[in-house]
Amino acid sequence: MAMNTGGRLVAGSHNRNEFVLINADEIGRIKAVHELSGQTCQICGDEVEIINEEPFVACNECGLPVCRTCYEYERKEGTQACPQCKTRYKRIKGFARVEGDEDEDGIDDLENEFDYVKSEHLGFTQTGGAVGSTYGGLAGSATTSTHDSSQGVDIPLLTYGEEDVEIAHNQNAIIVPPFAGHVNGIHGTPPGTTASLHPRPMVPEKDLAVYGYGSVAWKDRMEEWRRRQNEKLQVVKHQGDGGDFGADLPMMDEGRQPLSRKLPIASSKINPYRMVIILRLAVLGLFFHYRIRHPVPGAYGLWMTSVICEIWFAASWILDQFPKWCPIERETYLDRLSLRYEKEGKPSELADVDVFVSTVDPMKEPPLITANTVLSILASDYPVDKVSCYVSDDGAAMLTFEALSETSEFARKWVPFSKKFNIEPRAPEWYFSQKIDYLKNKVHPSFVRERRAMKREYEEFKVRINRLVAMAEKVPEEGWTMQDGTPWPGNNVRDHPGMIQVFLGHEGVRDIEGNELPSLVYVSREKRPGFDHHKKAGAMNSLIRVSAVLSNAPYLLNVDCDHYINNSKALREAMCFLMDPTSGKKVCYVQFPQRFDGIDHHDRYSNRNVVFFDINMKGLDGLQGPIYVGTGCVFRRQALYGFDAPAKKKAPSKTCNCWPKWCCLCCGSRKNKKGKGKKDKNKNKKSKHKEASKQVHALETIEEGIEAVSTVDRPPISQEKLEKKFGQSPVFVTSTLLEAGGMPNPISSTSLLKEAIHVISCGYEDKTEWGKEVGWIYGSVTEDILTGFKMHCHGWRSVYCMPKRPAFKGSAPINLSDRLHQVLRWALGSVEIFLSKHCPIWYGYGGGLKWLERFSYINSVVYPWTSIPLLVYCTLPAICLLTGKFIVPEISNYASIIFIALFSTIAVTGILEMQWGGVGIDDWWRNEQFWVIGGVSSHLFALFQGLLKVLAGVSTNFTVTSKGGDEDGGFTELYLFKWTSLLIPPTTLLIINIVAVVVGVADAVNNGYDSWGPLFGRLFFAIWVIMHLYPFLKGLMGKQQGVPTVIIIWSILLSSILTLVWVRINPFVSRDGPVLEICGLNCDN
Repeated sequence: MAMNTGGRLVAGSHNRNEFVLINADEIGRIKAVHELSGQTCQICGDEVEIINEEPFVACNECGLPVCRTCYEYERKEGTQACPQCKTRYKRIKGFARVEGDEDEDGIDDLENEFDYVKSEHLGFTQTGGAVGSTYGGLAGSATTSTHDSSQGVDIPLLTYGEEDVEIAHNQNAIIVPPFAGHVNGIHGTPPGTTASLHPRPMVPEKDLAVYGYGSVAWKDRMEEWRRRQNEKLQVVKHQGDGGDFGADLPMMDEGRQPLSRKLPIASSKINPYRMVIILRLAVLGLFFHYRIRHPVPGAYGLWMTSVICEIWFAASWILDQFPKWCPIERETYLDRLSLRYEKEGKPSELADVDVFVSTVDPMKEPPLITANTVLSILASDYPVDKVSCYVSDDGAAMLTFEALSETSEFARKWVPFSKKFNIEPRAPEWYFSQKIDYLKNKVHPSFVRERRAMKREYEEFKVRINRLVAMAEKVPEEGWTMQDGTPWPGNNVRDHPGMIQVFLGHEGVRDIEGNELPSLVYVSREKRPGFDHHKKAGAMNSLIRVSAVLSNAPYLLNVDCDHYINNSKALREAMCFLMDPTSGKKVCYVQFPQRFDGIDHHDRYSNRNVVFFDINMKGLDGLQGPIYVGTGCVFRRQALYGFDAPAKKKAPSKTCNCWPKWCCLCCGSRKNKKGKGKKDKNKNKKSKHKEASKQVHALETIEEGIEAVSTVDRPPISQEKLEKKFGQSPVFVTSTLLEAGGMPNPISSTSLLKEAIHVISCGYEDKTEWGKEVGWIYGSVTEDILTGFKMHCHGWRSVYCMPKRPAFKGSAPINLSDRLHQVLRWALGSVEIFLSKHCPIWYGYGGGLKWLERFSYINSVVYPWTSIPLLVYCTLPAICLLTGKFIVPEISNYASIIFIALFSTIAVTGILEMQWGGVGIDDWWRNEQFWVIGGVSSHLFALFQGLLKVLAGVSTNFTVTSKGGDEDGGFTELYLFKWTSLLIPPTTLLIINIVAVVVGVADAVNNGYDSWGPLFGRLFFAIWVIMHLYPFLKGLMGKQQGVPTVIIIWSILLSSILTLVWVRINPFVSRDGPVLEICGLNCDN
């Protein structure tokens, strides 16, 4: 953490030029930034050497930190002047004299003044197959590192591979001294022989620097490669029972292996699945051919309506089915990640991660739930100095602030306990509530005692949190006041300054064992009337900016306040994909599946959503990656900034003279002709550096042990464009250019705090691309779908990670009304995207979005429109039973075969999906049921609300889903009945179809045996609807003995309407009057 507030709350407004520190002993007193132990070279980024316990100083005028290597290079090959003050570098004792140096008296340095060094100390030395490339004067050392023959690795000296674009074309080269050692058959000048000033090159037409020998890039890469080889060539003693298994085996190969791999679905499962899909397509074609060619006489309207609905359902099935064509699974190797980035005795090289936790209303999102999420993050199995947790309080609630203060104190005890005993999960509420034997596999003698003490501490912590909640229920008239008497800045939720509080991560705050803790920062962005704050998406974008100013980790984890880390190695699982040297550069995010606690065993309302997370998402992972679902996702920061994915370099096109020029016009000959002059102009300038780059690339390939992927660098962007894109914060704009993360040049704490307040001000995003091309995208309440869609359009791919132990777990609304409101919000967001310019039907062509991935996104925004044909189709059975008509004519043998084939392929498709997806039939059937329940209720309302919002400007309120969980146990929340207008359409469908079944059966009984045959088709149709709505019926009934009054009133009202309609239709009486038959009796007498 680059900022230290001394544990005080920072509040302010950039627009109003306000900057206040609260709870400070001396108002306005800012502690200095913690001094670093060393300095960093401002040219190459390496650490400045320490000489005689003092850092090396190249320029005595301005003191710009420059390392010895860059100092000597600038004197020999560069401008010979300091890059900052432009003062000419003076010769320092120990370095060779260069042209232009002044005569210096009193300096006895003849050994180094004229750079006379022994030949065996310079140039390239080859020993036991290992090649060195140390230039003595440049490195400041007279010795060349050598390798033992048993550890030597043959390195090809000339390997013409791909060009390494990391080397600048304007980089100069240092010529190898004429008395260099022998290399690959090229011998240096023997002692006593007069050497020419310039060595004879291998090819007289080329400069020696073309081959890359002696270049700064080649030398640095070579030395770095040799150092890593020494580190990786460690051995492990394998002690077994057999006498021959004690050999030393190298760990280098294991450390070079990929960090993850794809696991395709077995061909015995996926091939039949694909065959059934194709067969189902063919059967659908035959089905519609029959349906369209055979209308129903006397029921043309019913037939036409049913055919239109069925065509829509078929199109929806295609959009949903084909993205599941290539499902895959993935496997990670955490041990290889540690071998590569965590070497014994050295600091961890794992990337930093900023974790975002978002919360709004502490009454609907209890602080105890948020506290458990934060504690699980702070206790995760990841280096503590590389984790920063940012909590966004978009409601500016003092309850959340005080709860985080208590959480930070309890974390000082909980974090060392959880890491000491390696417990899972590391959220105390869920750990202590586990009904398992906590003594299993625990051999530490103090575990039982410390666990009991920690549970007692947690119970006391809960009491303090619950006390805060009880106090917050009664808000004082004058508003809340802090401990020092300062009014709480967020008393007015809609009009308050931005607030930042660093609870953990500053000096002096450590755990009870004296160890460092991860950073914990409270953030509440500024809100003022008249500004559109864009709900959750705006809060997340504020966190992106403030985290970039304070820590600037290259990766971001986004979780909801109720989604705690259930697997402490979740961050490491994500790093296996994001930090993989082969494929990680193109991964924009790693999405984890959502798993939930506190759901009833039968999952009545399909809260687990297993079919989507275990089937659909696996299918998308085989294409361009899963969609972003709003939580449990680790992002690459550069992808959120709206940059394009790194593109692979195209292989050079082959040319020949055997075809006339006119046949190549379609291949872009004009374009090549246009740029020919410019290319020829820079050809000579770039040629030697290209050759040098080839060898650097070859060395890098050997280092990784795998084929490297060459990518094209992004073109430079002017400062003006950067500010227009990211805003008017120089610190933040500078941080966006650091792909590897980290902080730019250190600045004072005061300036850092002001920048942090600046980037969360309410007007910062004005006239920028935030919410349009940068960060979370605005325009929908489901910003997650839109944000992931934009990244995929930029050519990025995502990854779906499903570790054996679920990475995250959260709470879900198990009550029927809350569940329908949650689905309503999701569907409303999809309608908003469908009616916006970002609709995947017409947006993003020409980018990097694949076609089947586009199908998935189209399906994700089109599905609410299915509610209209679904509602109509579920009404058709009742109409058919009441009118005595049907949507299908009398079925022939041909039609029977088609219907049986269609139903069979539907069933087999579902069975095969359950097989390769690992989904049970209960979960699959619950998903089908709630698809109908949500479709005729939430999706229908979302469709009309979205149309009103987009076309008429009628906005809808954002309803936060309650995340309190089932605290009383026994699933009491499941049986709680809450009336909402969303219950009207499915209730009406239930009553209509039940009444229609009764009427149809009564009609068949009245008309005799012949009427039962045609009745079976209509009854099956109606019972199909009732079975899908059965969970909804159970939710209406609840756990109580009687039926709710509102249901009785609604039923009576609908029954009365249906009775009047029934009398008007009167299906039992012929339209021509009663049929009179002659009975044979003479009634006149």
